[in-house]
Amino acid sequence: MKSSGFPLSPAGKASLLGRLFKPALGVAVALAAASAVAAAPTSMKIGTVVWIGYGPFYVADALDLYKKYNLKVSLQVFNDPALIPSAMASGAVDGAMLTYDQVVGQAASGKRQKVVMPIDYSNGGDAIVADSSITKVSDFKGKKVGFNPLSPSDFLLSYALKTNGMTDKDITAVNMTPEAVPAAMASGQMPIGVTYEPSLSQILGQGGGKKFKVVYSSKNAPGLIADVLVFDDQAIKTRPAEITGIMKAYLDGLAYMKAKPEESAKIIGKFMGVTPKEVKEQLAGVYNIPLAEMPKAFVKAKETTSYYASGDVIGQLLKAKGQITTVPPIETTFDAQFVSALAKK
Repeated sequence: MKSSGFPLSPAGKASLLGRLFKPALGVAVALAAASAVAAAPTSMKIGTVVWIGYGPFYVADALDLYKKYNLKVSLQVFNDPALIPSAMASGAVDGAMLTYDQVVGQAASGKRQKVVMPIDYSNGGDAIVADSSITKVSDFKGKKVGFNPLSPSDFLLSYALKTNGMTDKDITAVNMTPEAVPAAMASGQMPIGVTYEPSLSQILGQGGGKKFKVVYSSKNAPGLIADVLVFDDQAIKTRPAEITGIMKAYLDGLAYMKAKPEESAKIIGKFMGVTPKEVKEQLAGVYNIPLAEMPKAFVKAKETTSYYASGDVIGQLLKAKGQITTVPPIETTFDAQFVSALAKK
């Protein structure tokens, strides 16, 4: 084949090649930039408290297990769990770790903040502790009891009183945060306190472990104090991929805890401000629900590990205390689609 025109010098060839490939190079750079923007991780803020049952999330946070799901998750720690639902409603956080009784209360007030995943249930990690003169719940009558209103502590106390034929009118309620209970009891101002880990261990460790004891705990009511991952209807509709990614990262964190308990205890201890030894002790007070068992929480059953059973008990107690006027339909408190999808894989 004959070429037309004059032969090009080496410099001319370079100039021609530059003109030919420069547009293509520009397109490639633009595409690469667009791809980088598209691949940028999505940021999510999740409200939480310092609680041993959230250990898998703390592990996921420390090891950035969210990264492979294209997420950048930051945990926003609240001292008072009662403040988290309003923070989610205002958009200050995108989702939250709450106790199930909080979700029931929100549903009763018309807010659609729903459980998307069971996390754990307290198995002794929440407790009512008292000095040596008090041996049973009926001994609470007429005495001061320190606890945080509208919290798991309040709910546990109400349930303990009810199952022993008493009401909150039989005690002198003293409003205080869970973290304030250990000091109040150590000073002798408070004979009875309701709290959860790590404050619980702080109380029980006083006086060589002989000064205070557990009178009633979440072991007496398995499933009633349940921790759950919650998002509102809007997030569920518009951010399903992100919610699924957070759930997967949690499961990855739980798997890491089982595979590497020593390393996990160090990570969780650092987040909670306790020693690895204390982490192991506190883990005995909770039960983190594996994926295979999660669907059971959404199925009608008589066991309190089902939301239908625990939700009814919770709702009736909240109604009796005047915190809600009507017990909401249990179906309005959760959305099981995410757990169902993950469990099928």
